Amino acid sequence: MAPLAGGRLRLDFPADGVARLTIDSPAKRNALDHGILDALAETVPGLDARCLLLTAAGPVFSAGYDIGDLDEAAALVAHPFHAAMEALEAFPYPSVAALNGHAIGGGLELALSCDLRLASEEAKVGMPPALLGLVYSHTGLRKFVDAIGVPRTRELFYTARNVPAPTALQWGLVNEVVAPGRLASHAVEYAARIAGHAPLSLVGNKRALRELVAAEGALDPDVERELVALREACFGTEDFAEGVRAFAEKRAPRWRGR
Repeated sequence: MAPLAGGRLRLDFPADGVARLTIDSPAKRNALDHGILDALAETVPGLDARCLLLTAAGPVFSAGYDIGDLDEAAALVAHPFHAAMEALEAFPYPSVAALNGHAIGGGLELALSCDLRLASEEAKVGMPPALLGLVYSHTGLRKFVDAIGVPRTRELFYTARNVPAPTALQWGLVNEVVAPGRLASHAVEYAARIAGHAPLSLVGNKRALRELVAAEGALDPDVERELVALREACFGTEDFAEGVRAFAEKRAPRWRGR
């Protein structure tokens, strides 16, 4: 098993044609930092496998960004995260996320960047941007709209509540819910079954589906620039600074609307 990102990400091949990447930073609830994100972005394009399995060690899949301070928060939700997402989406064969536990914020979008998701019965998923004063990226929001539609995406982002795995299954956010003790072995079996199918079919169908989804979500270039500017502007607001401080201090934020 090859250690990456100082051992916080591990690569192994648990079945024929299956590459498994395991986030291994349980002390920090598998929060995503620069090292993990950079390692994902660098490793995924070079994998020789017909199915990619992404999972994590310990009781949590990922608590999201590893936010230590304001500068780190702004940096983490920008380039490294985007590069890791692009690498997962560009992987030519199917990818599967096995949610061994809670997938929150960036951790949930990481899972949503995979083609399929399995979840432990004990897992919960949630998107907390409203708790941080964060305007989420339009590309990230598009993933949720494609997966669960506009009404459920609104519910997820506006309420900022954590949704239990059975509800996530009903919404279509995960494909299957599995007993906690079975998830690891079942995920490998699930990925191995995919890897055993016709490679040209897997690659061709994934490419066609990706292009169809991209065509439906295409934006006017001027509108896209406006949405990017809207997101970037939020990083300089008092509310974003307060949201990050409140998160670090484990208290309720005091919003000012500016």
